[in-house]
Parts: sequence; C-alpha cells; structure tokens
Amino acid sequence: MSASGWSELAEEEQRRRRHAPWGVLALVLLTGLALVRNGSGDFDAGPPQPASAAAPDTRTSTGTGVRAAHAAPLPFSGADRVRIPAIRVDAPVMPVGLDVAGWIGAPPPDDAGLAGWFTGAASPGEKGTAVIVGHVDNRRGPAVFYGLGTLRKGNRIDVLRKDGKTAVFEVYGIEVFPKAHFPGDRVYGSKGTAELRLITCGGGFSKRHGYDGNLVVFARLVAVD
Repeated sequence: MSASGWSELAEEEQRRRRHAPWGVLALVLLTGLALVRNGSGDFDAGPPQPASAAAPDTRTSTGTGVRAAHAAPLPFSGADRVRIPAIRVDAPVMPVGLDVAGWIGAPPPDDAGLAGWFTGAASPGEKGTAVIVGHVDNRRGPAVFYGLGTLRKGNRIDVLRKDGKTAVFEVYGIEVFPKAHFPGDRVYGSKGTAELRLITCGGGFSKRHGYDGNLVVFARLVAVD
C-alpha cells in the first residue's frame, strides 16, 4: 500500500476509534494477538525470552527509570518509524486495524523489517495506551521484534510520528503471557498517561499451533524530541 493509502487508513481508523469504547476493543484483543504468530520457530534456540526480573512491578506506577516518570501527552498523530537502539531496531511502521473476523491485523509476514501500529487505540505519545506489533520471525529467520526479550528496564524506544515529533518511551517491564490467558485489561488499560506496548510472539512453539504466548514490552512516555 502507498504512503497516502496508509495515511487514509489511519485517519479512518482514528475516526472509528472516537466512537468505539476502548473496553470493547480490549475484549476483542484478548484473542486478537494470536494472529501475530507466523514464525517458523525452527532456527537456533528460538527468540530470547525476558528474565523474570524484567517483569513490571505492579506495586508501583513509577517504575525504576532514569528519566522523569512521565511527559505531557501529545495530540493525535500517526506513527512513522520505531527505533529501539538497544537491539538495533529502526523499522518503518504501517497502520493496522481489526480484520473482518475481529482479529488484530499484522504487517505482511514476508516483510521481516516492518512493524504495525494498531490504529484502534491511542497514537504513540497520545494519552492512553498505544500498541505496536511486529513478527518475531518468519520462515526465513528473525523478524523485526526478534530481540524484544533482551530489553531491560530503562531502555529507550523512539517512535517517530507523522507530525515530525519523536515520542520517547522508557521500558519499565517485559513479560510473556499465554495466549489462552492474555490479561487484556492489564496490557491495554489506560493509566491516564501516555504509554506504549510493543507486542510480538513468545513462549513455546509448535508447528501445529505456532507460539503459545505473546511477549509484551511495557513503556511510558518520558520525553518528546
């Protein structure tokens, strides 16, 4: 799809989001993320998994970041690129929505370097929880979010927006959740500030069922460049 087509899709999904309660979308997405599981799981030992110490601390909302806890949210603007210096990710971002079956969309599996911003939620940097998804691998090898499991608390994520601003997020947790028991409220629920979730496949793998979990990176907006 052309850049203008992606922009039109994002604007249309944003208009729909204004009229749809996020709670309803969150319930749909409890199973929707199973679509992001097109990898082979056959090379090496599989993608890296986060250490138990990387899980978010649910007892506090301040985290252990090196920056200020929060930055003021930005107005709506579509996502253009996502950069994660710690794992050398610098990837274009396309808008994705829900398909006709109610599943979250995903970038084409053959394009290993492409991520997808879910336009049914907040835009990156906007008040609420923005969601960017990407494949962990495909049949040819690692894909854009293969290294998410190696991230640590305090790592930086930059999301370059269509308005020219860069929303700077800081990681405060990484965790793998079984697809059958995905905690939608915890992952997607708004905390009243600007947050980001990066999501890919994780956990065990079988050729019949694919990956049995989703790896989720929790991050909050800490600056705007």
